[in-house]
Amino acid sequence: MDHIEVVVVGAGVVGLAIARELALHGQSVLLVEKEQSFGMSTSSRNSEVIHAGIYYPKDSLKANLCVQGNRQLYSYAKERGVPFNNYGKLIVACNQAEQASLEQIWHRAQENGVRGLERMTQSRIHQVEPELNALEGIYSPTTGIIDSHSYMLSLLGDFENAGGVISYRTSFEHVQLLNQSARWVITLKSGEDTDVFELSCDEVINCAGLGAVEVAKKIDGLSPLHIPEAYFVKGNYFSLNGKTPFRHLIYPVPEQAGLGVHLTLDLNGRAKFGPDVEHIDSTDEQTIDYAVDPLRVGHFEKQIRQYWPGLPSNALSPDYSGVRPKIKMNGIVGVDFRIDTSEQHGLPGLINLFGIESPGLTASLAIAQEVHKHLKE
Repeated sequence: MDHIEVVVVGAGVVGLAIARELALHGQSVLLVEKEQSFGMSTSSRNSEVIHAGIYYPKDSLKANLCVQGNRQLYSYAKERGVPFNNYGKLIVACNQAEQASLEQIWHRAQENGVRGLERMTQSRIHQVEPELNALEGIYSPTTGIIDSHSYMLSLLGDFENAGGVISYRTSFEHVQLLNQSARWVITLKSGEDTDVFELSCDEVINCAGLGAVEVAKKIDGLSPLHIPEAYFVKGNYFSLNGKTPFRHLIYPVPEQAGLGVHLTLDLNGRAKFGPDVEHIDSTDEQTIDYAVDPLRVGHFEKQIRQYWPGLPSNALSPDYSGVRPKIKMNGIVGVDFRIDTSEQHGLPGLINLFGIESPGLTASLAIAQEVHKHLKE
């Protein structure tokens, strides 16, 4: 039986970053991806925002890894020539109730060690963004946009240059721990073939994103007590027809399950709005409908006009959507990343990553280092 040191399941941005990190440290790594290319699900269907780490609970993985990853991602993009734009972001309160929430956001960001934040008055906001309706705001200078495809392509290049191997159209079928051994036997299926093949490995990293919970269910010996319940939340985006008057990313105060219908700019300065929050019943990746319902435009217009009253009529067009891999445990919604190691589940050489939604792109390099640290322990 062929042997390799590490098998990484899932070639989204986090899987690519982890595989790269391990290969750069001299390990032999196989990265398996069921789709025909890398990053075809959550990693290619998001706002491409480089987050600062503002919103997340103090000492959470999201907070710590996002703040760390923000610095790392800008540095990596500059070094490798990955396109990005450090636009900066305004978080705005449009009424007195939202001002109280903004105050909480400010204190949380300070606790998380977010760099360079600035409080902005109504008059200052009007100077910076004349079209914006807001009583108060927070300016985040380290928030930006990155070309996520170019970034993932660069990670893949690093990984392969370090000797890593990626196998597309390869599905994870099963894995079990050999008796009296710390080695795993993993069963994979390639392409449309019904034939499966096996190989042994020392370590298995499950970072399958939307499919991470289903992969975990196929790990022999992993107790159901350590497998969360998956649930999916769809986020729809609408694009602005014509030129935008804004020079920064504009975020309202966050809503439940998301950061609100915010305005982002692509690298060409084109504006888009989203995501909203649409709960979907299925957790089967194959049944996800990524089409954007044009009838949702009314909700978007209502939300946007709270901070941009001058939004013209009929100015929005359906664009794209993405799905966030959220998790529950005993009915309680998970608010943080989960990086489960043998310390949690008792199985050597196995790491499961659950609930890797936003800010997973920003935190990807930091997540990779965290996984490598656990494998060395």
